[in-house]
Amino acid sequence: MCSRSCAQCIGYTLIPLAVCCIVANILLYFPDGDATYVKDGHLTTYVWFFAGIVGGGVLMFLPAGVFICLGDYECCDCCGHRGCGECCAMLGSILVALIGALGSAYCFIVSAIALTIGPLCYTQQNWKYPFENETGEYLTNFNSWSTCEKPKNVVVWNVSLFSILLGLSGIEFLMCAMQVINGLVGAICGPCCNRQQYAMNKA
Repeated sequence: MCSRSCAQCIGYTLIPLAVCCIVANILLYFPDGDATYVKDGHLTTYVWFFAGIVGGGVLMFLPAGVFICLGDYECCDCCGHRGCGECCAMLGSILVALIGALGSAYCFIVSAIALTIGPLCYTQQNWKYPFENETGEYLTNFNSWSTCEKPKNVVVWNVSLFSILLGLSGIEFLMCAMQVINGLVGAICGPCCNRQQYAMNKA
């Protein structure tokens, strides 16, 4: 029961993280709140990977829903044993947690690459990635950010939002990894705990 309560707690934690990932990704389409650049296609390529919307967002609702339901789920008998049903439920949650981990890892990797390459912006009469050969050095060289003339404040916009996605997806990955461990513990120890609880109730 303790393992299932822990899974439920993880599920409730994943929901706001997923929503924030979706919002952050959507905001990337409107640098400095301007919708002009998305219409003209002047956005960094990595925005179109939908890392926050799909990987760290929609895909994360699957494990979150399963974990939350698992906390309220009364395990049915499996092969005539209630403990076996508990074991199957926890093993199933591990598979779902692995799917969530893959989604969050995808979001994390895309965000890290996007931060390293830097934004697409207008500079010196053309659109390009002025920081792509700096391997992320521009992140600490704030004076170089003025190189981007349009969109206004695009470097701050991209760095802030991709950093948020990086952090949120990292937390999501840790949550899913925790459930893998929790699921293993529940699958191994659950049947034993159920037998002990049944014996105590019978006594």
